[in-house]
Amino acid sequence: MFIEIDDGSGFCFGVTTAIKKAEEELAQSESLCCLGDIVHNGREVERLKNMGLITVGHADLDSLHDTKMLLRAHGEPPQTYAKAKQQNISLIDATCPVVLNLQKRIRKAYEEGGQIVIYGKNGHAEVVGLVGQTDGTAIVIENLEDATKLDFTNDIQLFSQTTKSLEGFGEIVKYIEANMKEGARFSYFDTICRQVANRIPNIIKFAARHDVILFVCGKKSSNGKVLYSQCLSVNPCTYMIDDPSEIDFRWFENVESVGICGATSTPKWLMEDCKKKIENEQA
Repeated sequence: MFIEIDDGSGFCFGVTTAIKKAEEELAQSESLCCLGDIVHNGREVERLKNMGLITVGHADLDSLHDTKMLLRAHGEPPQTYAKAKQQNISLIDATCPVVLNLQKRIRKAYEEGGQIVIYGKNGHAEVVGLVGQTDGTAIVIENLEDATKLDFTNDIQLFSQTTKSLEGFGEIVKYIEANMKEGARFSYFDTICRQVANRIPNIIKFAARHDVILFVCGKKSSNGKVLYSQCLSVNPCTYMIDDPSEIDFRWFENVESVGICGATSTPKWLMEDCKKKIENEQA
């Protein structure tokens, strides 16, 4: 049975940078705090925990002081920086440059006035950071149904969470354009990360050329859910797992080829572990 790991899967630039910064700091310190899971993958979080990375939440900030803390690639709202300064917490800022640029654009748009609308997932770490640039006033829409509730008599400036689908964003743009009232202005900014968006056509091709697909992904990854659904749309024999222990070898009966792929939060070593487990079973 032929087993192939997708070359295009694995950590995006922002996640790679955040993990590298954590590893560099842990190489010279016994421990380091990280605000939230550094990546939405339990196995990678566990690996870094064993190196000394301690995951903390926003509720822990009041009890932290005179220490170092890593901000992950998703970014944070201004309140986090203010709180860290108040608590004398030294920040290692690993916010993805794409997210950082988006935060600045949203802040500028907010200062100009009008409705700020963000196409994204409510409560997602990146979206929380984006809404924070508007003092909590931005409207988050997750789908077309949410868009129907906007005030089309008021100016709208539309942005997108960096990991959302281009197709979904395009549908929302068309809907808002068609419903704006006379005198109100609509402007939109395609702020979707191409490194993430370009994975969709590539992963569809990859999924289509194998009999079975193992999609390796942490259950918290919103990007993973999008990519998994794309694989499933072209290959019904697609299975999402977050650990080699979840592999069911009955999936491979009378199968000639298996493809292994994953999200922007999936480490390459974890996909390699899945491949090894299948190979060992075959041996």
